[in-house]
Parts: sequence; structure tokens; C-alpha cells
Amino acid sequence: MRLRSMLFVPADSERKMTKGLTSGADALIVDLEDSVAPTNKVLARQMAAAFIAGPGRQSAAAIFVRINPLDSGLALDDLAAVVQPGLAGIVLPKTLSADCVRRTGYYLDALEARQGMAPGSVTIVPVATETAQAMLNMQSFNAPVARLAGITWGAEDLSAAIGAVSNRDEDGQYAPLYAWAGAMCLVAAASTGVVAIDTLYADFRDTEGLLRACRNARRRGYSGRIAIHPDQVHTINEAFSPSAEELAHAQRVVDAFAANPGAGTLGIDGMMVDMPHLKQARRTLGLPPD
Repeated sequence: MRLRSMLFVPADSERKMTKGLTSGADALIVDLEDSVAPTNKVLARQMAAAFIAGPGRQSAAAIFVRINPLDSGLALDDLAAVVQPGLAGIVLPKTLSADCVRRTGYYLDALEARQGMAPGSVTIVPVATETAQAMLNMQSFNAPVARLAGITWGAEDLSAAIGAVSNRDEDGQYAPLYAWAGAMCLVAAASTGVVAIDTLYADFRDTEGLLRACRNARRRGYSGRIAIHPDQVHTINEAFSPSAEELAHAQRVVDAFAANPGAGTLGIDGMMVDMPHLKQARRTLGLPPD
């Protein structure tokens, strides 16, 4: 499952959910949490279930649902409503540690069985840095976790949790705490063997800024990004896809090592490359690392 772009759509808007299907996003996140007012939670849950059973089930995009937090009193009802054929995954907000992912997995075990779905059909992408406790527990993502498909992070809820006026310094860059949160997302994803998905870019009208941010994120190790508007999807997909030049270089690296199976280091395109370069080249080509 490719997760370059994951587009949020509010579950209480049939129009936005339907429009999201034509956005080109790799995945839609049908949102039951922050974009839905408390008075609309039950309706949104019903609309999300109907969307998954209808147009969502036939869509090319993977359908995820962001449920309400596990401690909200709403999460189990959310899961009971939306777990059905056609659901690819759950986005788990306010994740406090890897144990929250495991706990959600136990609920999914029972709900998949009730629906006659294959065990493990529904994956989980946690938002892993939204609280102070979560930041202190990022080391819990230190080995593979069942159902984990990726890890993303959030800066807005974290700044609210610690009482910050802003999560950025005067120069517009993330303050150290939030830069650290993003770095820990990368490390946690690598430790668990899944993709790291960068947080949202709030100014959906700033296409050039989004492109720069996505290119920087890809250089750092992210495989995709959250989108909050359909207009962001094309830019995100483009930025997180290897160029023709990158693909050609990666193929040369793979071919050279295949032709020299005993070599540990080779000269390619005027540069010395070794096993880490081979691993990266295979990743660029969508091949297993070994």
C-alpha cells in the first residue's frame, strides 16, 4: 500500500468525501475527530460507514478513518461502525505509546472476525507525537508492531498540550521540540520497519512552499505527507515520487552490484558507492532492501 499522500476529509460532509476520491490521493482519511463538531459525531460515524460500504469500497484510494482518541469514550463505537470490507486502515490520534496501537489491534481482531474479514486486514497509522506523554514514550516504537502501516506526527496538538504560543520560531522554522518530534517520527518508523509520513502543511494556497517542504522531507527520509486540501495532493505526489534521473541512477547501482556480486564498493557515475547506497537504490526502485 503506497502512502505518499493521505488526504483528510471530514466524515460529516458527503461532498468532500466524494470529491476526495477524484483528488489522486493514495489514501483518504475520513475524519471523525477534530474536523467534526461534538454534536455531529454520531451522524459522522454513520456517514463514514455508508461511504466505506459505497463509493469508498470501489475507490482506487485506500480508505482510512481517523477515529476519536482511545480515552474519549467514542473510539469503540467509531471502530464498531467503520470496520467492514473496504476499510484499509485506522488513523489513531493522541497515541501515547506503541501499546495504544496494540490495544487498538485487539479491538480490530474481534471486529474483523465479526465481519468475516481476514485477520490483519485493517492497518493502523498512529499520530505519535500529539501529547507530552507521547513524546516521552516514542522509544516504545523500537520493534515491529502488528498492523502498523506507517507513523505520522503532529505539531499543532503538541503545542496546545504544552501551552506554547506557537510551534515555530520567529524565522518560521519549527522550534527545537517540534523538530525533535519530526525526527523521532523518522526514527520510530525505521525502528518498526514502516514508512514515515510527514505532518500537514497548513497553508494550502502556498504551493511553492509546500513543494519545498515536501522535497526537504523526502531528503530527510519521509515517504509521504498528510494533505488537508485536494489542491495539495498533486504537489505531494510529485515531490515524493523519484525522478527519471533518480530511477536511472538507482538502476545503474543495482545493475553494477548484480554484475559484481563479490564487491563491497564500486565506482558509479564518478562516485564511490557501497552497501547503504545499494539499499537506498533498491528502495528507490521499489525493491526489497535485500
